[in-house]
Amino acid sequence: MTSQQEITFSISDLAKEFDITTRSIRFYEDQGLLMPSRSGQTRIYSKRDRVRLKLILRGKRLGFSLAETKNLFELYDADQGSAIQLETMLTMIQEKKERLHQQMDDIKVVLMELITAERRCLESLTNLSEEFDVNIDVNNNEEKLS
Repeated sequence: MTSQQEITFSISDLAKEFDITTRSIRFYEDQGLLMPSRSGQTRIYSKRDRVRLKLILRGKRLGFSLAETKNLFELYDADQGSAIQLETMLTMIQEKKERLHQQMDDIKVVLMELITAERRCLESLTNLSEEFDVNIDVNNNEEKLS
């Protein structure tokens, strides 16, 4: 292979590598996040497309929307490494951190509510069990008497 020849990937190569469906990859393409070249009906993905797919999936794991990811790609394509891109990224990171902190607070509240509900259920079950045991003893005693 010559150094001028670019490494390419098929849609099934990328789907296998990233453990996602080909349908997902086509969806990202429809959203303008990936732009493979074509040879007839066959999509041909470049190293750039592969890196972008990796970034899309990483962004999703971190809670970035596809629109946010697309915005970052557009900023990068317009002016690679610009102050605007970096400032936008910092703003997005700060907003994401704030949302995550709020979600952590919300999760803590829900966990406390679940612990309280669990405790009440266990107490009720214990009380029911004790009443049931008493009823069995009373029934057993009645049977013995008759």
